[in-house]
Amino acid sequence: TTKWSEDRFNEIIKETSTFIKKVGYNPKAVAFVPISGWHGDNMLEESPVMPWFKGWTKETKGGVVKGKTLLDAIDAIEPPVRPSDKPLRLPLQDVYKIGGIGTVPVGRVETGIIKAGMIVTFAPSNVTTEVKSVEMHHV
Repeated sequence: TTKWSEDRFNEIIKETSTFIKKVGYNPKAVAFVPISGWHGDNMLEESPVMPWFKGWTKETKGGVVKGKTLLDAIDAIEPPVRPSDKPLRLPLQDVYKIGGIGTVPVGRVETGIIKAGMIVTFAPSNVTTEVKSVEMHHV
């Protein structure tokens, strides 16, 4: 815990940045926000217990983003871009055989687009079939 100490907060940023760099990420793309989940400090609104905290800054593809609270940092997260212009790649998670329906492959579309009526080939078995329907389930 920082106990609202600016020095301790900066020490934690330094240590965490070293780790972030080691695992292949850019620390400048991370918003470091001092919060207290217990007391709700600096989560939704600026906290009066840390007047030294002037806010966070992070680099994004769209430029530099600034904020003060955890909510600002969450709002500044850019959703990943789905490469829908690339060929279809759908790793299968499971395959179900449902009576009256047929064979139902289950997986997540990593690249490309899948639509009913498409002809697809599964590797490595080289099985080709037509997509009858597509259902999405967000978990």
